[in-house]
Amino acid sequence: MVGAAGAAGVLTLGGLTGCTQSGSGVTVESEAVRRGEAARRTAGQKVVTARLTPQPLTVNLGGLVAQTWEYGDSLPGPLLRATAGDLLRVEVDNRLDTDTSVHWHGLALRNDMDGVPGITQDPIAPGSRFTYEFTAPDPGTYFYHPHSGVQLDRGLYGALVIDDPAEPGDYDDEWIVVLDDWVDGTGRTPDQVLEKLLAVNDGSDGGSMGGMDHGSMGGMDMGAMGESMRSPLLGGAGDIDYPHYLVNGRTAGAPTTLSGKPGQRVRVRIINAASDTAFRVALGGHRLTVTHSDGFPVEPVPADALLIAMGERYDVLVTLGDGVFPLVASAEGKTGQALAVVSTGSGRTPKADVHPVELDRVILLGNDLVAPARYRLPDKRVDRTHDLVLSGSMAPYRWAINGETFHDAEPLPVTQGERVRLRFQNRSMMFHPMHVHGHTFGLVEGGARKDTVIVEPMRTVEVDLDADNPGQWATHCHNIYHAEAGMMTTLSYQK
Repeated sequence: MVGAAGAAGVLTLGGLTGCTQSGSGVTVESEAVRRGEAARRTAGQKVVTARLTPQPLTVNLGGLVAQTWEYGDSLPGPLLRATAGDLLRVEVDNRLDTDTSVHWHGLALRNDMDGVPGITQDPIAPGSRFTYEFTAPDPGTYFYHPHSGVQLDRGLYGALVIDDPAEPGDYDDEWIVVLDDWVDGTGRTPDQVLEKLLAVNDGSDGGSMGGMDHGSMGGMDMGAMGESMRSPLLGGAGDIDYPHYLVNGRTAGAPTTLSGKPGQRVRVRIINAASDTAFRVALGGHRLTVTHSDGFPVEPVPADALLIAMGERYDVLVTLGDGVFPLVASAEGKTGQALAVVSTGSGRTPKADVHPVELDRVILLGNDLVAPARYRLPDKRVDRTHDLVLSGSMAPYRWAINGETFHDAEPLPVTQGERVRLRFQNRSMMFHPMHVHGHTFGLVEGGARKDTVIVEPMRTVEVDLDADNPGQWATHCHNIYHAEAGMMTTLSYQK
């Protein structure tokens, strides 16, 4: 195990180098990390075991056959489920020909199990195994994925549900809906896409993306994307116009079916596992009631459609009508959409390009949610404020926090027990879903508890967190290509 302050560990996300203030950081091997996990454990704690096997696999996405990587033989990977307070023990058997890792997205777990090579662990080498073991502290909808290069943009992801033993269960059924953008095995790999983007930095590719649109950032016009990949809600909506979008591993041309009965009340757990795409989600003929965001309850609010960024998760309740309905995830600001079919009776299967009117009605963003009083952070004076200025451009392809890419970035120091305010200031024309590892934060406006928040162009979003989970924690844009190009730093606990 390599501590964040030790041996200049190389972060395989981007091949960047992790750093802390030398000698002053609370490393993954610190006693404080062990004490934090010990405090979560209880006598008679239930142990939930699982095994993940990242490996090459041929998958059928619904008429489209692709060579990719999977956890085992399913897309998404196997559902992992436990109850809050359980101990999870997950063995990862790496059958890839490259290093990998597993990050438990959204969980406030022990630092040495966070799954970020170069910060919290050594990478899992080809042919080797690593066992993650941690207490699941909070109920909610989460997911797991690598934190190694752009492996997330293959098929390496799966849902992680932590049940609440006090959940009233006032619904009849539950569906898990995982959204994704897909390029792997269609003539290019995610690594080739990244290589093309980064080639703009040194002029070796002349800005060409091999037919993949990319566009204007920071006033630099890079062609088609600057016009076509823009959202009225988000501004610049992404770097890659993907050929396919998926719901639960299926394309819109051969969608998965979610079956129910008329009048049933269904809880839908929606996870955006995409790498570069936000989705506008609606169920034709229905309204959605949002009940949870990033695992935590919010004041229930109805909406016709929900905008969900990369890394965000939302739980919604819906009362099913009678018939066949399209559940559409439209790629925000891009061309194309994902589709699932909701079937409760007879009816015609929706076409792949169906456009429910709900997509153009009341659209909810997570920044507008309000937390119930019991789930808000307690009132407390802010002890420390960090400004995170987000900037970047398409040419050169460089994304930064406070003017520095990750290998040059100064960590953000915090001390155990502090109330910390993070002020995300977006100075680019692209939206950024900013994710903080190991914590949930509260939106200063509305108090909703989240770990991933949309920061729109030329806007500032303020969040508060309690520094109650010691270690070194990655903080980054969850557009995986932006993170790879440098939009990442470390929330660094100091002794």
